[in-house]
Amino acid sequence: MTYNWGLIGTGVIAHEMADALQQVNGEIYGVTARNQTRLQAFATAKGVAHTYPDATALINDPAIDVVYVATPHNLHYDLIKEALQAGKHVFAEKAITVNAAQLAELKQLAQAQGLILTEGFTLFHMPIYQKVQQLIASGKLGQIKLVQVNFGSLKDYDPTNRFFSKDLAGGALLDIGGYATAFARLFLGSQPNNLLTTVKFFETGVDEQSGIILKNQQEQMAVMALSLRAKQPKRGVISGTKGYIEINNYPRATEALVTYTPDAHATTTETLQAGTADQALAYEVADMQRYIAQGHDDGQLALSYDVSQTMTAIRNAWGLRFPED
Repeated sequence: MTYNWGLIGTGVIAHEMADALQQVNGEIYGVTARNQTRLQAFATAKGVAHTYPDATALINDPAIDVVYVATPHNLHYDLIKEALQAGKHVFAEKAITVNAAQLAELKQLAQAQGLILTEGFTLFHMPIYQKVQQLIASGKLGQIKLVQVNFGSLKDYDPTNRFFSKDLAGGALLDIGGYATAFARLFLGSQPNNLLTTVKFFETGVDEQSGIILKNQQEQMAVMALSLRAKQPKRGVISGTKGYIEINNYPRATEALVTYTPDAHATTTETLQAGTADQALAYEVADMQRYIAQGHDDGQLALSYDVSQTMTAIRNAWGLRFPED
């Protein structure tokens, strides 16, 4: 089954999503962007049949089934709300909203309208994570005690860039930290309810670098390190009482190294493999269309909401507020 997708935004990730849509859905119905020159170039390059002068025109086209939002974070809430009110399913890039209060409202609206609202966390859709979760459920790792996860990106020093803009809800947490938080939440038995954190602010007032420790009611813990000015490996480790799992490049992972530690003197390893990294967005599109067809999202939005609540709590601990808060 195919759907008429309408894309809002023509940036780098929108180009990648367009390719995935062509592969999985076969076509892209429409696109809009603020820059008309880029809009026309995008439509020509990606073979998009319809262009619109603005987002409202795209959203209000009765032919559109699904709206894809790939704009700066601060614009997501208004665009998603408008699309849901118009009866459209929505797939939004992360961070889906600036804060948890915004997402709570949109989540309720989507449910009331009987619509699918999904956030673009590739790791929720990569096939390797199904294998990892099955392994954990089997009990071979024992009780999960600790999750460690890093994400460091070296952005050019440019206070005018959106990554460092407070008005555009920039900073490491909302830009890259969502992936780390989502990884932690995926392997914790419940949402964290306790946190310790420290932050280094960039000169614009957004978070440049941070260390975060989370704990939930089962006293499982997650330790996260984030930076926009220091490169780190995208590495996650899930540790249990009988072994641990190491996952590199975890946002688009295809492999997991499992080390079993039955006692202090013996270890064995195995490697799990599934999927391909260059199909990451195709997996997202396929899942989104499956959610629409089956009428529910397999709990994905609930996970996104937990992530949003955790990130909002972290920012509150720092005293970092955006205009939308």
